[in-house]
Amino acid sequence: MKILNLIQGSREWLAHRAAHFNASDAPAMMGCSPYKTRSDLLRELHTGLAPEVDVATQKRFDAGHRAEALARPLAERIIGDDLYPVTGTEGRLSASFDGLTLDEQTGFEHKALNADLRECFRLIDTIAPEHREAAAGYELPLYHRVQMEQQLHVSGAERILFMASEWDAEDNLVEERHCWYYPDDELRGAILAGWAQLEHDLQNYTPEPVEVKPTGRAPENLPALHIEVTGAVTASNLREFKAHALAVFKGINRDLKTDEDFADAETTVKWCGDVEDRLKAAKQHALSQTTSIDELFRAIDDISAEARRVRLDLDKLVKARKDSIREEIVTGGAVALRQHVEALNVRLGTPLMPAVPADFAGSIKGKKSLSSMRDAVDTELAHAKIAANEIADRIQINLQALRERDDLSFLFPDVRQLVLKARDDLAAVIAMRIAEHERKEAERIEADKAAAEAIERAAQPVPAADPPPVGNRHSYGATRNGYEYRLLQGPGQGHDLPLAPPRSTLPLQQPGKAHRSLCAQRHRRGLQHRLRRDDGRGRYLQRAQRLLLAQQRGLCRSCLCGYLR
Repeated sequence: MKILNLIQGSREWLAHRAAHFNASDAPAMMGCSPYKTRSDLLRELHTGLAPEVDVATQKRFDAGHRAEALARPLAERIIGDDLYPVTGTEGRLSASFDGLTLDEQTGFEHKALNADLRECFRLIDTIAPEHREAAAGYELPLYHRVQMEQQLHVSGAERILFMASEWDAEDNLVEERHCWYYPDDELRGAILAGWAQLEHDLQNYTPEPVEVKPTGRAPENLPALHIEVTGAVTASNLREFKAHALAVFKGINRDLKTDEDFADAETTVKWCGDVEDRLKAAKQHALSQTTSIDELFRAIDDISAEARRVRLDLDKLVKARKDSIREEIVTGGAVALRQHVEALNVRLGTPLMPAVPADFAGSIKGKKSLSSMRDAVDTELAHAKIAANEIADRIQINLQALRERDDLSFLFPDVRQLVLKARDDLAAVIAMRIAEHERKEAERIEADKAAAEAIERAAQPVPAADPPPVGNRHSYGATRNGYEYRLLQGPGQGHDLPLAPPRSTLPLQQPGKAHRSLCAQRHRRGLQHRLRRDDGRGRYLQRAQRLLLAQQRGLCRSCLCGYLR
């Protein structure tokens, strides 16, 4: 904090306040001050003109300064250290302290004790003693908390002693209450964002003419209606009265735009009712003098009916126009917010901004004048813009985090939802999805590698097997015409079965014509001749395998039989 050598209330101090965003103005900036609106603050900062302080307000300020000086020794005893009035700045933010310790760790803020603060301290007394010191500050009015939060931000202090006291005319203490206020990070963030938005609004600010609350004005008074009757009308200015009254009714303004127009219309409605009452009284007075005068009564009835018609029409017009203007003010706030959101989408480069909630209609409830409605909508608009800016900043940070892994953008098809997450939550989602993707990719690569190895093994040629030794397992034979026929086992899956040993020393020969003839005879004669279709172990032999076996062993291609001479 930069400490300024300024005396509070001096010309230099006032000049300093005009060039900085002050802690005492922070409640008005946040729209929670009971003394100044946000529109008033914008006008003051734009023009540099502070409102004139009247006598009553100055007396209230003087009483507050007197109570503050009397209460400072009490605060020093509670804190256990000396306090000094200080004015300091942090950038463009400024704060004036009722008291600050030399180490700048403890501040002091004093207010005059009133009914609202008494109610706050009554609630503070209901907090459990072990939590009271830390939680008491949250029960104070928001506009006091906003001011002290900016003081903590500017000074870097750890806490502020908030005190409210009342003193009599002889400087005797009547009542004193106090509590500790500790930093609130969420409120501080809202204050900083609020000042940033106000500074942006100042750059585009055009002051509106100051509206003085109008006092309603009724049309000019009608002349007194004079009637004297004696069985017949003896004297009356009825014709002149009627012509004048109708002319006045026609001149009543029905184009309502300003607060003055509405005030005039409301007063005219009351005036028309009064005219009706006066005409009714004149009629009754005439009736008391005569029983029937048609012309008099018709004229009075015509004037009374016209006054009633104007009154009812104007009353309906006032209500309809007020509703129309209320809708225009609310719609204007919604349009301004939509334009701000569109500008943020342009800044982001893609329309990712969600709908930003703003209760413009609720903000004008209970407001009577147009100026108060506009100020309420402007304040709500400022809060909505602050919220929209915070969302846009978060989206921009999250977009940057996603763009760092642009090569994996297919993992984040729900980018519209992801960019709205908190920064830590988004980082966790990114890490989880990337880890899952890497795991699946590793499994895919391993499966592709295994498939390639299987294809490579299948493509390698299978070496020819050596002829198996001769054996007598699974073999049988029969002798006919000097030849012995034996069934031979077929090849297995990658191996051959042993053959029966020969009964002579002659080698196994290729089948000749004699063999083929004998084989054919056996088939024709229907002899029992076993055909081999398997390898002897139940595994079926394809035709190509049977032919290969016949070629390797010199067997009959049809029945796979062998012969010995």
